[in-house]
Amino acid sequence: MVLPECCLLFGGHESQQVEHALDKGLSLKTAMSDLAKQFDVYLVAGTIPVLADDGRVYSRTYLFDCAGKVLGEYDKIHLFDVDVADGTKEYRESDSFCPGDKISVIDTPFGKLGLAICYDLRFPDLFRALRLAGAEIIALPAAFTKVTGAAHWQPLIQARAIETQCYVLAAAQWGQHNEGSRETWGQSMIVDPWGRIKAEKLTGCGWVQASLDKSELEQIRQKMPVSQHNRFSAPKLLPIK
Repeated sequence: MVLPECCLLFGGHESQQVEHALDKGLSLKTAMSDLAKQFDVYLVAGTIPVLADDGRVYSRTYLFDCAGKVLGEYDKIHLFDVDVADGTKEYRESDSFCPGDKISVIDTPFGKLGLAICYDLRFPDLFRALRLAGAEIIALPAAFTKVTGAAHWQPLIQARAIETQCYVLAAAQWGQHNEGSRETWGQSMIVDPWGRIKAEKLTGCGWVQASLDKSELEQIRQKMPVSQHNRFSAPKLLPIK
């Protein structure tokens, strides 16, 4: 199960994430752990604010197993500092968030699971790094704006799935937030390694589900061995400037 970015807290401004990291960060993590155990699921727990050393927070997703144990975590690497023609207009995540400094690929009974968050979707080098680290499935909690989502959400997900030859599980926020000043695109979807949409929910609250066929993934990679044919160097994560 994959939850969207900011599934427990959106807030009127990213600075509220810092306040919750101070007051409730540990309790949010515990709540997600309890839910995974209660419903007997492996859970990619959206994002939770975790206090960083510099006073900002990491936008962190955890993977819990069905006993509520943390199997791995990932801190969002690429921060959304962008001007958008919507009600919010100016997004500056780096004012409140600290970027992560490592990728995450985790062994699960379903396959090797890579983690990415929202704006990361625009950076194919990260996804190639996940594939090279063994990823077969990539989970993507997200809260794409309505403007950018309408333009790029679906083609980017399909491109990342085709390039990496991975299943992409993209869980997205949908609707109006903060008295309508912020609006997200939605269209949660599951895309297979050939770029086909296996399931999607265009609008509204709810969920999507699909069966993942690991043998199909292996056949696609065998018949189209792009990873072996790639003549470019493997991507390397640069230090924060």
